Amino acid sequence: MADKEKRSFTTREALFYHETIRPGKIEIIASKPMATQRDLSLAYSPGVAAPVEAIAEDPRLAAKYTARSNLVAVISNGTAILGLGNLGALASKPVMEGKAVLFKRFADVDSIDIELATEDPEKFIEAVALMEPSFGGINLEDIAAPECFIIEQALRERMNIPIMHDDQHGTAIISAAGLINACHLTGRDLKDVKMVVNGAGASALACTSLAKSLGIRHENVIVCDRAGPIYPGRDNVDQWKSAHAVETEARSLEEALKGADIFLGLSAAGALKPEWVEKMADRPIIFAMANPTPEIMPDEAKAVRPDAIIATGRSDFPNQVNNVLGFPFIFRGALDVQATTINEEMKIAAAHAIAELARETVPEEVAAAYGVTHQFGEDYIIPAPFDPRLMEVVSSAVAKAAMDSGVALAPIEDFDAYRHSLKARLNPTTSVLTQVYETAKANPKRVVFAEAEEDVVLRAAIQFRDFGYGTPVLVGRTEKVREKLVELAVDDPDSFEIQNSKTSEFVPAMNEYLYDRLKRRGYTERDVGRMVNQERNVFAALLVALGHGDAMISGLTRPFAQTAREVNLVLDPKPGELPFGIHLMIGKNYTVFLADTTINERPDAESLAHIAKETAAVARRLGHEPRVAFLSYSTFGNPSGKWLDSIRGAVSILDADDPGFEYEGEMAPDAALNPKVMELYPFSRLSAPANVLIMPGLQSANLSAKLLRELAGASTIGPMLVGMQKPVQIAPMTAIAPDVLTLAVLAAAGVVD
Repeated sequence: MADKEKRSFTTREALFYHETIRPGKIEIIASKPMATQRDLSLAYSPGVAAPVEAIAEDPRLAAKYTARSNLVAVISNGTAILGLGNLGALASKPVMEGKAVLFKRFADVDSIDIELATEDPEKFIEAVALMEPSFGGINLEDIAAPECFIIEQALRERMNIPIMHDDQHGTAIISAAGLINACHLTGRDLKDVKMVVNGAGASALACTSLAKSLGIRHENVIVCDRAGPIYPGRDNVDQWKSAHAVETEARSLEEALKGADIFLGLSAAGALKPEWVEKMADRPIIFAMANPTPEIMPDEAKAVRPDAIIATGRSDFPNQVNNVLGFPFIFRGALDVQATTINEEMKIAAAHAIAELARETVPEEVAAAYGVTHQFGEDYIIPAPFDPRLMEVVSSAVAKAAMDSGVALAPIEDFDAYRHSLKARLNPTTSVLTQVYETAKANPKRVVFAEAEEDVVLRAAIQFRDFGYGTPVLVGRTEKVREKLVELAVDDPDSFEIQNSKTSEFVPAMNEYLYDRLKRRGYTERDVGRMVNQERNVFAALLVALGHGDAMISGLTRPFAQTAREVNLVLDPKPGELPFGIHLMIGKNYTVFLADTTINERPDAESLAHIAKETAAVARRLGHEPRVAFLSYSTFGNPSGKWLDSIRGAVSILDADDPGFEYEGEMAPDAALNPKVMELYPFSRLSAPANVLIMPGLQSANLSAKLLRELAGASTIGPMLVGMQKPVQIAPMTAIAPDVLTLAVLAAAGVVD
């Protein structure tokens, strides 16, 4: 485990994350209707008899009638948990749940975690092998060496489904992709390079084996463990290490590195000394992958060898070797062709696909939406973990390799259609929001949390700082806020900036600023002094107005309209802008933007057109090509009514402006969203269901957003306030800490300015 200073959160915060909402990180939901007795009869007895009999007659039909072909078991016995060592099967459950979440998040693979309370390899093998009918694949995780080698090999021999120990092969595949590109950049041929591997555990040996499969010659690779280089006849070398023994006169890592082209480390912090790096070949390639602290820090290596290409396992340096680039998509491709194994050909295909993706020019829209700021070069030899193209590129390469190597039971006939289906499986908003967080981290801002005495707000503010998104400015009574910081297990409560309206040095300037602003609106100096002293939203907004904060977040203790009125006493809209609110409704495969859901009660045609343009711009910044529908009870005049003129006028304005996105209206929701209903209107300008819904008035918009939030089961972000001169977000009164944190980060990152 990382040292405490390496953590970006407290132990209490981590525990709260795992216990809040519902314990753990996963749940099971039904994929079919379960509302009526007929539904239940089809789901269970007697309807379930039909697929049972069909599968008994033809086992291949399990992929058609059950979830097996998209189901992976993540299995561990807890003997090598992260960097914590052998803490047992039960203690590994949070890690295995986390791996299951990553499978779903990145590749839409359903996953169940299984923890086996045994350190006996034979018992472990027997238990897993007996579960073959349940799963389409097995991901082994956090199992100590050498048992992990024995277990994986035995299961691959006994089972007819994909098996992969990700600690070994995931790291190997990503590092191999990086090595391919590093050699490409430095003009090296893999068959000629000399590589030194430091570390002889499961990951290091898997990396070594795959590198040799790519073309690096066995005799050109020296593997070192704690005792130094492994050579034939050396004492205390097991069968897995001895497979990589080579004749060498080197008896230390330092000696082995003389003239070496590549250092690949999966060992310990500080294992590689700068003076040893100096003795490597020109343009050395250094993969220092020990976590959390690499074998050598990149700046130390660059200080002695500025020509080095360096990769680590950390996200705060270029070229992160991150397993999430591989395992979700490898299993995705393997499952989709019902592969009987994950073989060497599939791993090599994955490595080459990842390497080739990094060499491709990053499309402008992808770079903007996903924050891929580099093009191929020394600081970009491995793709960004959230590049949305990974799903399509890696999964299809693995699937094709499975087919070509003869292990695919369900070959794909139309690869173009398959690639399209891969792109459609995931909602791009999830990746983009992740990148928004990274953008905030790269450009930290001061965000004013107006209601810091509330536990929900304070918890979000703590995470905002601990995760590196910026500096929270806490508004509240000093001692009350400090007491709550202590209650929330903050080690250094005095390090947080607390602004108290009764003691702040900024109050005189605030009074002067606000009185000058409001004196011709009927407010006296006494009124202004009272508001500054007693109204937290006024005080917080003044901190932003006077430059003591870059953005603000509020809303937990007052209705949206009241909070907005108080903020508007201090802050104006952007010149020429119309403030309005957007709700994001996020499902597994879709995002829908609803506007205006918060402010404008009966917008006219110009306002509706403006809201459409600005919401489309937000949609683009969040990775979507906008398709705008102006909603109504009427579809193209049927039925007729007196409230349609503003909608038709907005459409006419866009006709004249040529805004650069699809739009249509007036139309009922089903005509905008249901493909079958859309077919009734072949003249519609929408090429697919709308993803930006412009509501005709505040009543329908606000009701729709809240009904969807409460009944539809989709995740909701918002309302997001757009059009203010300074970034302001107003959370719903029912928000929980993650909601507040997301809005604070959106405000800090400027996504919805």
